[in-house]
Amino acid sequence: MRNDNFREYEPAFPGELWTNEERILLHPFASNLNGLVTVLHNLPPEIVGALCSRASRASGSLVRVLHDEYLKPILDGDPELAKELRTIIEFLQTRGFKNILNNQRAQAFYAKWLSQYGDDSIAQMTGTHVAFWGISQVAMKYIEDQRIGLEPIEKSTRYVNFGNKIGGNYLYYTPRPDLERMGLLADYKKTLDGLFETYIALVAELKTWLKANYEEKESVLEKKAFDTLRGLLPMATLGQVALRGNAQAFEYLINRTAAHELGEFRWIARALKEELDKEIPSLLLRVGDEKSEHYQDYLARRKTAVRELIKKTAPALLVDSPPSARPIVELAEYDPDGEQNILAGIVFASSTASWKGCIAAVKRMSEKEKDETLKSYLDGRRERWQKVGRAFENSYVRFDILMDIGAYRDLHRHRMMTQERQFFTIRHGYDIPSEINAAGIERKYRTALDSVIPLFTRLETQSPELAQYVVPLAYRVRFYQYENLRQFFWEAELRTGPQGHPNYRAIEQEKYRLLKEKLPRLARFMLVDMSDYDFARRGTEEAIKEKEDRLKRQLKERG
Repeated sequence: MRNDNFREYEPAFPGELWTNEERILLHPFASNLNGLVTVLHNLPPEIVGALCSRASRASGSLVRVLHDEYLKPILDGDPELAKELRTIIEFLQTRGFKNILNNQRAQAFYAKWLSQYGDDSIAQMTGTHVAFWGISQVAMKYIEDQRIGLEPIEKSTRYVNFGNKIGGNYLYYTPRPDLERMGLLADYKKTLDGLFETYIALVAELKTWLKANYEEKESVLEKKAFDTLRGLLPMATLGQVALRGNAQAFEYLINRTAAHELGEFRWIARALKEELDKEIPSLLLRVGDEKSEHYQDYLARRKTAVRELIKKTAPALLVDSPPSARPIVELAEYDPDGEQNILAGIVFASSTASWKGCIAAVKRMSEKEKDETLKSYLDGRRERWQKVGRAFENSYVRFDILMDIGAYRDLHRHRMMTQERQFFTIRHGYDIPSEINAAGIERKYRTALDSVIPLFTRLETQSPELAQYVVPLAYRVRFYQYENLRQFFWEAELRTGPQGHPNYRAIEQEKYRLLKEKLPRLARFMLVDMSDYDFARRGTEEAIKEKEDRLKRQLKERG
């Protein structure tokens, strides 16, 4: 990795304040108590898993959660357990496993077979957990674009209040060097401060309206207010994400970010490498060599290079179209032989015939025999979490989707498919939740969202990458999903449930309608929830009863 001014781009986000006693307790379990990137180690798998799961709703850092919810209760509880824990901590402080289980042999192994000979498979055998505390939504989405080898959990914008200040500042990222060079720092701060101020004010107003219209617990109504108004939060909003990853995936993440146009990404590459070197140094030796630097340059330049070429050869692709009045789902591509291929996949695994032989057999089947084959393969499946078999991976569909960024973040989590998005932009318009209209706060909401347009326009002329930071989550993003039918079953069934967000539920329901028109026999076996749920009924006994009745009807229709 080349040296540059990446340290100027470190998020201005204050770390936790620890006492000396707390530092002693935490040092064996977290690689960095002062910064925003921390490797978690020396913890049992169940504890580190439970800890990382708190990333979605914890108000403080995960290291703070570790101290307050896992260490402190033991130290303040049973004296014998407290004494035992302190003994373990003292051992890890003074000796540690690495000092006793001398790992020079292991390091030499990786230095030879991974770094010198490039045997990447062995890098998949070593994994660790990393917590980022205080990076932007732009950075989070870029990290989570990496589908294989990383398993992220991020701070939710639906259930957590983002209106609090830390260190006198709202929680958003400021690429200061770039903004100062462009003369836009003051405008950037004024615009984003305005979004957060509106967010705070409208949360109070919406909570009042919700209390008057729904008989729910105050904590539930408060989360509903956060959920409804998250569209005001810009992509610069700082959050927390915990990752479990293997060494190969972390190496690729560092390479993807090391030479990126955005300084925040370059800072992430260095900060991540610095912490991982404390845990798995021999597995990341390659990222600093000449070949990796060329690779980093290639990864960084290709998107910009294509965009510049489009300007010359196909400028019409960059011309704005009028913003859509609503979200859009289009079935851009499907496999006309999808049913045939899935049926062939079903019989293949239970036969001794070739693939061509199975296709020929399927072609000779009657309609009744096709139904019976699908029924026999799916017989006994009662719940959406009971995955359909691999035979359904033999057919693919592609959906072109335009939807609000906030809900897109949930669909983006489906990693076992090909997803690609365009830049986060204001060009496609934004969505307004129905509760905003009903509560009489639409004008204030629109004014705040429209306030970013002048700043975005000025930033975009110089850097579409940089302009993404000021785009609020209510604006729409265009992306495609290319997925096999097995993944489609999983996604559509999961994301149409009564507890799901209405925005992404509508998208998945429309995807199902479109697929049903093309592949009705297959769609009939999907456990998709096509009902609508208002806020008061979501997750209630009534909704659960409706879901059970609907499932019974679907199973009856199958025969």
